[in-house]
Amino acid sequence: MAVTAETLVRHELVGLEVAVVAASNPDSVGLSGTVVTETTKTLGIDTGGRVAQVPKEGATFEWTLPGGECIRTAGAELLARPARRTERTGDSKWQ
Repeated sequence: MAVTAETLVRHELVGLEVAVVAASNPDSVGLSGTVVTETTKTLGIDTGGRVAQVPKEGATFEWTLPGGECIRTAGAELLARPARRTERTGDSKWQ
């Protein structure tokens, strides 16, 4: 499945380009790079010298999709275990 604006919250985020455009922690605003890790509550963003752990809660992310399209998502939309968020069967609220 190709990542699009409609499928981003159900897609694997590792490997995508992202920028933090708003966050409850002002030190996180402006961070950008490639997502290298994801947990239930954080994204690990490789900023070109270090990996910054950014909480999803209270943040707004701008994603650059492989086709060049830029979209924004609230971190609260991404709060879930990555494997649970991307599954398509069972009792997942992400179906």
